[in-house]
Amino acid sequence: MNKLSLAIVAVLGSVLPAQAHQIWIEQADGQKPVVRFGEFGENLREASPGLLDKFSKVTATLVSGKGEQKADASKTADGFTLPFAAATGDSIVAEDANYPLYTWKQQDKEVRSWFYPAARLITGFSAQQPKLVLDLVPTGQPGLFKLVFKDQPKPKTKVTLTTQSGWAKEAHTDADGLVSFEMPWKGTYVAEVSHNDRTPGERAGEKYDAVSYATTVTFLQAEGLPPIPAGPAAKPAAPK
Repeated sequence: MNKLSLAIVAVLGSVLPAQAHQIWIEQADGQKPVVRFGEFGENLREASPGLLDKFSKVTATLVSGKGEQKADASKTADGFTLPFAAATGDSIVAEDANYPLYTWKQQDKEVRSWFYPAARLITGFSAQQPKLVLDLVPTGQPGLFKLVFKDQPKPKTKVTLTTQSGWAKEAHTDADGLVSFEMPWKGTYVAEVSHNDRTPGERAGEKYDAVSYATTVTFLQAEGLPPIPAGPAAKPAAPK
């Protein structure tokens, strides 16, 4: 990337307004991956007791050349630890398909909604197949992703790329569900996308009016400019 490209990226990729909470997967060297809940770009990780207790059951799948390995995550004070780690070439997907339904008012009507958070961790940009209902998968080219919803490409949808410093950049998928980002800095990036499906349904005997899907992809950029330092860790929400 030349100096002009870096300058353009720096200007266009200014800090964006805070987005809704999401889950993402962190994997530090020599440690088991952890599913976090909060705001990656604000250095916010929710805790227990607190908003982390809203989760019912976080499940994950390790996808490798040896096949797939499924497991439940173990809840800790600040996340959900997975029993396996992703080696080079592997990926991990995680989700909570049983997050409690919630009711909110839309004008004079009460709307019953289902929040469906999911996350993917990748260790490279080799093309991958979708595993999640709303999934953002690498295509084989660094920085190029394909958004898929219910196994179909999802066009004209906003995707936000974020670093822990708060730097963020938005882009929209094209007609084939493809979206591309430049990644100027070394370090960890999280790409986030959401979609509100207004198709009513029923889950375990509870009726809902819509499903709010939120999915992230976490990846490490090994080359580039020194990363902008993250700000102080934001304080988790207090228990109610």
